[in-house]
Amino acid sequence: MTADEAAIAELYDNFDAGAQFEGSVAGNVRDPYPELARKRRESPVEGRTMTLFAGGAADGSEDVTQDAFWVYRYDDVSAVLRDNESFSSESVREMMGLVMGPYVMVGLDEPDHKRHRNLVAQAFRQRALQRWDGDLVVPIADQLLDRILARGTGEAELVRDFTYRLPVQVIAGILGLPPGDYPKFHKWALALINVTADPEEGIAASESLREYFADVCELRRKDPRDDVISDLVHAEVDGERLDEEEILSFCRLLLPAGAETTYRATGNFLFGLLSNPDQMAALMADPGLMTAAIEESIRWEPPLLIVSRRATRDVELGGVTIPAGADVVPSTGSACHDETRWGDTSEQFDIRREPQPHIAFGAGPHMCLGIHLARMEMRATVDRILTRLPNLRFDPDRAGTDPHIHGETFRSPTGLPVLFDA
Repeated sequence: MTADEAAIAELYDNFDAGAQFEGSVAGNVRDPYPELARKRRESPVEGRTMTLFAGGAADGSEDVTQDAFWVYRYDDVSAVLRDNESFSSESVREMMGLVMGPYVMVGLDEPDHKRHRNLVAQAFRQRALQRWDGDLVVPIADQLLDRILARGTGEAELVRDFTYRLPVQVIAGILGLPPGDYPKFHKWALALINVTADPEEGIAASESLREYFADVCELRRKDPRDDVISDLVHAEVDGERLDEEEILSFCRLLLPAGAETTYRATGNFLFGLLSNPDQMAALMADPGLMTAAIEESIRWEPPLLIVSRRATRDVELGGVTIPAGADVVPSTGSACHDETRWGDTSEQFDIRREPQPHIAFGAGPHMCLGIHLARMEMRATVDRILTRLPNLRFDPDRAGTDPHIHGETFRSPTGLPVLFDA
């Protein structure tokens, strides 16, 4: 095991996929969906208290909570996300700006958001995605699988050995960063995501990332390369360019957001297939099912269950008046299980389901910019796993394991212990 591999393994052990930072936003809820179904029936728009800092605020005092209106039905969630005039992203900026800077794109409102997004989107053109697929994602996936196969044991733990490792390497590669820095990027990404559990560590990681990316931006201005940071520092639309703080905010957003979302989404996809061997067999027999399978996986177990907005004026939603200034929490996870849209089988994983657009990656102006990258990574990596690990199946006898998907805000498997024909 190389020094870099040992460092990443240590990060995983400290992260503990079973506990996921006790008291953090990850949580340890096994199945939130029955309760979300009850909410859709009985209180589709509900005032309740949300915890912003669990286990202590930044100064070490008691928990910080805030009242908010939670929204559970698909149509209402969609209405909130699409109406950026009535529902501002200010609350996102307040929460994430602490560690991602004042120009975190998902927290901007119009016209700043549109300007920022148009400039940043240049780095995520279709031809870039095609290049990253063959030149970056597949080689990284094959390197990780080579290590699994080299053991010759016919067994693996795919969260620890694969899904946890790959996305941060892909993001770092897209940004044009050296492989030797992957372990510290992974550590910083985890600290940013879990800032509510450990504000001091999250803020320190943010500052470390800012300093690091500032140095890289300066180098790319002088010597552009074929990477996203070079695209960002030179992007221009109608004479407008991104300033330094805007670029640094986006880089700090991309690293943890891209790594965390895809790590969890890919793990959930594999869990769905391993739990339904007939559907895995159908996908292997007909690769044309892959697009539908990816969308069904994201709908069935979204990697993130909620987003945040703030009412800019009094709004009536689901028969409830939401006053101006109130925080609003659209439950995209609940919306993706709404039986009025997906019928009585909405809780089931079914890759043959009639296609129906979901809302796991948002809707409206703030539709996730990285959705195409996430889909591409899921497609490429799951294809490589199914191709190179024949007769893949859960290992029912792995001691001490109870693999399941868990989390109250972020969702991903506790582990994926598998066997395959070596």
